[in-house]
Amino acid sequence: MARIELPASALPIAVLLLSMGACTTMPPSGAAPVPGAMCSAATVSWAIGRAPSADVVERARIESGSVDVRVINPDDVVTADFRGDRLNITINERGAITGLACG
Repeated sequence: MARIELPASALPIAVLLLSMGACTTMPPSGAAPVPGAMCSAATVSWAIGRAPSADVVERARIESGSVDVRVINPDDVVTADFRGDRLNITINERGAITGLACG
């Protein structure tokens, strides 16, 4: 049986990629959905350039008034459905937030 050896630098990259997940939708923590809630991305522009940690994503969700949030990584395929209560957070290949939009 052949054994595959990876360079030492592959492990941290693999851990980072696995932890970021693919197009992760994070449910709100403890907050009940508010009927008719609308998102406002303008209120969370402070998040641009930051890493999408769980704390940053949740704070952006709350401050934008969103019921749901979707983190979109490079090359992710996402649905085109519009939801006025959802915040979309776009991430670049270096793991930084580059865009915030409702929908």
